[in-house]
Amino acid sequence: MLTYISQERGGLVAMISVNGGVFYLDTQSPGDLTSSERIVPSIFSLLQTQTCVKSRYRYRTLCSVVLQPDRASTCSESVSKPMLEQHQHSGMDPSLYTAPPEVRGMTCLDKEVFSQTVIVPALRVPKEVLNKLVKSLKKVALQRPGIRRVVEVEGSDDERLLLLDPASVSSPSSFSDAEAEALQSFGVPQELQRYELRLTYDNLKSEEVLRAVLPEGQDVTSGFSRVGHIAHMNLREHQLPYRNLIGQVIMDKNPGVTCVVNKTNTIDSAYRNFKMEVMAGEENMVAKVRENGVTYEFDFSRVYWNPRLSTEHERVVALLKRGDTVLDVFAGVGPFAIPAARRGCTVLANDLNPESHRWLQHNCKLNKVERKVTTFNLDGRAFIQGPLKQQLPVMMKGTVSVHVVMNLPALALEFLDAFRGLLDQGHSCDVNLPQVHCYGFSKEDDPQKDVVERASASLGFSLEGLCSVHLVRNVAPNKEMMCVSFTIPKEVLFSRESTQTEAIEEPAPKRQKCAETTN
Repeated sequence: MLTYISQERGGLVAMISVNGGVFYLDTQSPGDLTSSERIVPSIFSLLQTQTCVKSRYRYRTLCSVVLQPDRASTCSESVSKPMLEQHQHSGMDPSLYTAPPEVRGMTCLDKEVFSQTVIVPALRVPKEVLNKLVKSLKKVALQRPGIRRVVEVEGSDDERLLLLDPASVSSPSSFSDAEAEALQSFGVPQELQRYELRLTYDNLKSEEVLRAVLPEGQDVTSGFSRVGHIAHMNLREHQLPYRNLIGQVIMDKNPGVTCVVNKTNTIDSAYRNFKMEVMAGEENMVAKVRENGVTYEFDFSRVYWNPRLSTEHERVVALLKRGDTVLDVFAGVGPFAIPAARRGCTVLANDLNPESHRWLQHNCKLNKVERKVTTFNLDGRAFIQGPLKQQLPVMMKGTVSVHVVMNLPALALEFLDAFRGLLDQGHSCDVNLPQVHCYGFSKEDDPQKDVVERASASLGFSLEGLCSVHLVRNVAPNKEMMCVSFTIPKEVLFSRESTQTEAIEEPAPKRQKCAETTN
């Protein structure tokens, strides 16, 4: 019996029921299915296997053979040999798991509904060669959370079943030459067994669960940033009704994650934190992380921390030498300042956010560098034109390098004008000019050119040919984070022109709070 069951991708999906066997065929047009008389004889040989094949995916190849008239002459051979051999192991769905339809739209997680039994291919292997063979077949062996890929054979103490991934192995011909050679050398026949495998929620990957639950055709979000025990997600509008379920799944599938949060607004350019809601787990926002050998603690809901900047922190710190001085204008909780101090540098670290300043001091003590780091709680411009200006002349008379780090990519380039005419011209001879590492976002087609032009405009001096630009990371489509590094030109630092008015600032400058932390 031939029945049309749905329209899909411009064609039709046909269901053929013959002798209790159900076959799904994809067609390009209704005309391809002119009569069941033409289709049924072509698949008759498959019925000899006495199997019922229900995988739509596995029969697309069969359909292309059976339903194209110009291939009728080769149809018999194509079906009877490779296709028959492949489907002797019917039920081995390459996707392995297809969620029951009742989970679609679920907003409260019911783990029991996800359980089902699937058929996977397996090899019968003698115990004495099992370990060696598993190594040779590691690319095609089944790998599933909580699933043992080697199981006992009922009635045999000398053999075991090695479960295989149906996405990689659907017939004996699926093995590579190297795998087939290994099977032959260990005396294991390439005869696939059918094994009934019970899959539960615990054996599924997070993306499989979420793909089954969320509306069909919508984006599935299973990615997140991990900050200690916290998983941080950015959900889209259509995912919000499922946020509690998503949070529970992420927590279940990632050991050590005990809190899942969703960002509910954009990062505030002043304090660089954002509002968030707890989707699942405890409401403890105090995280402990380890980055590049350094331990940090902070309240993730009240400070800025980005785990994707680990490599950039390491890159800049690697430029420093023992004895150098580092002036960190937007220090946060210390990802540049503390590694620099551990490297033997003297550090002046500033942040406007009182919470960041508090955790910066805490982390200095935690990592035992409090004697090398002097902390400030000031607006970035006030820090440059205050403590930095006061100490820079002495620093520049030495032989060690002076580095200024400005990691506030939303605004830092505009703060560069604070260096214009910063020092008196009397200090301009034989000086060790500071090196600046300034970060910025760019949405331009040429982000390197863009950040150099913006930095030059802020300084009032062209940096063309006088700087290097590093691509830090892609933040979003058409948005890059860049770092422009340069030595501050004398013409800028000792210029008679200074920019004191209409300057871009963080929120209203606070009363200076300088603290050299001590035990």
